[in-house]
Amino acid sequence: MASEHLPVLTDRVVELLSPAAPGLLVDATVGLGGHAHALLRSEPGFRLLGLDRDPLALARAGDRLRDFADRVKLEESSFDRLPAILDRLQLEAPAAILADLGCSSLQLDTPERGFSFQVDGPLDMRMGADGPTAADLLESAEWEELVRILRDYGEERRARAISRAIVARRSVSPIRTTGELSRLVRSVVGDGDRRIHPATRTFQALRIAVNDELGQLERFLEPAVRSLRPGGRIAVIAFHSLEDRIVKHTMRRLAGSCSCPPDFPVCRCHPEEVVRVVTRSPVRPDEEEVERNPRARSARLRAAERLGEGSP
Repeated sequence: MASEHLPVLTDRVVELLSPAAPGLLVDATVGLGGHAHALLRSEPGFRLLGLDRDPLALARAGDRLRDFADRVKLEESSFDRLPAILDRLQLEAPAAILADLGCSSLQLDTPERGFSFQVDGPLDMRMGADGPTAADLLESAEWEELVRILRDYGEERRARAISRAIVARRSVSPIRTTGELSRLVRSVVGDGDRRIHPATRTFQALRIAVNDELGQLERFLEPAVRSLRPGGRIAVIAFHSLEDRIVKHTMRRLAGSCSCPPDFPVCRCHPEEVVRVVTRSPVRPDEEEVERNPRARSARLRAAERLGEGSP
């Protein structure tokens, strides 16, 4: 049974995006509709295009947003296809765009979705209905690829040892459930840091790989910014450093600042002044919100505003 889904940093999202009203609001990861509901209630001038690749989440969002039905259109799609969808639907340039990159409680708390190491279920992890599952990935990936995924996407220090254990185990029988994978990782990592579950980084890494989360984010951000009307705003909520780094560097580059590593002799990122960054540092939840919703703890919100024609 899924627990109540509490959208994170809702008041700050409304505060940052409301100045862009009225006009088209794109919730690129509408999920269960929490942020969209707050924005539509706060700003009667917003009309919503909500995207999500999870059909179950879209159905729930439709129910939650039924009071605004005449101002809502929902589309089953990954958010990196936003420009194509705007073109297909012949919609105007968005006034505001929101992307909440976290998993919903519907996904995390439904054992059949395979996102959680807390309950046993099939090792799926797909946010949508298509593509290979996490179990398929564990069965087919070479050892070197597994190491890269766990190291780069999970920042897992024991990536090599865990990958060796996965390869050894699958030579005997496939790893098909979240419980099997969780126990395998624990047998390698142990319980050293009791603040987090030993399988946390492995599950994060596999989820990112299965859903191509970082690739989608990189394909989404700049076209989304450029699709905004002058004065339009974009807000992105990230939940781990890999996502936040992409958001930070992209916004910085589109604000005209070089985001290349300091040891590069020549700038290679080609900065261009397209936006004004609205949040000088990432907005974090306060203690009260974290106490109410522990999953908000790692949330980081950044926002930028599209410059008008002829802006300096």
